[in-house]
Amino acid sequence: MGDPVAGGGGQAARALGTREPGSGLTGTGRSAGCRRSPLRIRATSGARRRSIALLVLASVCLVQIGCGFRLRGAVEIPAELNPIYIQSAGGSPVRQAILEQLAGSDVVVAPAATGARLILRVLSEASTSRVVAVDARGRVLAYELHYLVNYDAVAADGSQKVPAQSLDLVRNFDNPDVEVLGKQLEERLIFDDFARDAADRILMRLRVALL
Repeated sequence: MGDPVAGGGGQAARALGTREPGSGLTGTGRSAGCRRSPLRIRATSGARRRSIALLVLASVCLVQIGCGFRLRGAVEIPAELNPIYIQSAGGSPVRQAILEQLAGSDVVVAPAATGARLILRVLSEASTSRVVAVDARGRVLAYELHYLVNYDAVAADGSQKVPAQSLDLVRNFDNPDVEVLGKQLEERLIFDDFARDAADRILMRLRVALL
């Protein structure tokens, strides 16, 4: 006959709620399979968090649209003022950025002022920089970059549609420890971004004034 103590070990282990090797029982007397529910709950919570994040992102997009943010191709001007001609000095970065913004929209760009009903005039644009920080040895640490644009808009008969406006875009530029060509390239990229920003602002102002 087997030892009654040894023979009853499994029952004693189950009665005391301890784990018996190979039995799959835990201290609470539940099998390992019953412990998966919390994992499913956590997965569900993660899905809910992702859903909430998407809702927040959608809300932000709606707010931006309500504040005047527009996708490329969504530029509007009254039909009676179409087509438009963009007048500027040769090689104007702002004019090029405006043309890119108008691409794919319902706004027709006239090749000359004589065939246009509205003339958007980029009167002047200039880029400047000034030193704003130096170290103890006099080495430049940061610049302040400016991009100044003046513009207006007139109808074909010369009447003022948008009075003369000025934009002064500003950005700080840290002086990195890189080669001169690298600094010039980074500065050039900043001024290209200035031109795109100016184009956005001008078209938004044009839309507000005309619609």
